[in-house]
Amino acid sequence: MIVLKTESEVVRMREAGKILAGVLSELARLVRPGITTADIEEVADRRILEAGATATFKGQPGMVSYAPPYPAATCISINEQVIHGIPSDRVLKDGDLVSIDCGVTWKGWIADAAISVVAGTASPDVQRLMDTTRRGLMAAIELARPGRKLGDVSFAVQQHAMAEGFGVVREFCGHGVGRTLHEDPPIPNYGTPGTGPGLRAGMTLAIEPMITLGSHQVKVKRDGWTVVTNDGKPAAHFEHTILVTEGAAEILTPWEI
Repeated sequence: MIVLKTESEVVRMREAGKILAGVLSELARLVRPGITTADIEEVADRRILEAGATATFKGQPGMVSYAPPYPAATCISINEQVIHGIPSDRVLKDGDLVSIDCGVTWKGWIADAAISVVAGTASPDVQRLMDTTRRGLMAAIELARPGRKLGDVSFAVQQHAMAEGFGVVREFCGHGVGRTLHEDPPIPNYGTPGTGPGLRAGMTLAIEPMITLGSHQVKVKRDGWTVVTNDGKPAAHFEHTILVTEGAAEILTPWEI
């Protein structure tokens, strides 16, 4: 069931989104050769607590039966890791593509967002991958308004990716968000225009393109969390939580990178 949010509920989600945007913007500036993903996680955890919020991802149940609850505030995925990379003592190298996903809960309401940045200098292909993924996200958000169908939003991402010859991850997708991290509706990054649920003011959606430089096929590693591309080629991930309004959608997580 798709839950429409009241104005008082949106106020809380807006505050959660503001906190999260600040955290992600700071984390993006930290990404450089020589830093570890654990270093980035430490800053995120501290900043969320300082804001009086909680880290939504901590304790989330695993996707598979053998996976433990998620242990961190952030998912930090490098190169061929698409999503759900667990922060560790891994040291970033020049040219690494780093995707940081984070969720914040404030007074019971959640915002979810992700960014991709490069440590040092990006290769031309990786830069094109990131630019395309971010453009796909913004094109999808532009279509997220009453009178449109969810398939229009999904197809916008697919169209941008496929025009550049990139893969669109199919096993994982965006979602509604609010009191819980994953609400209806699921939001694939591929679809058919004019199909799916109609968009209505009051919907809060986490739209998150996951685009690969090669094949769209992915697998989950033995830790039960980290999702990687089958062919070992890099992936980019951008995400905003948005509010569907009577006009243009409002971005609740206005990170800056």
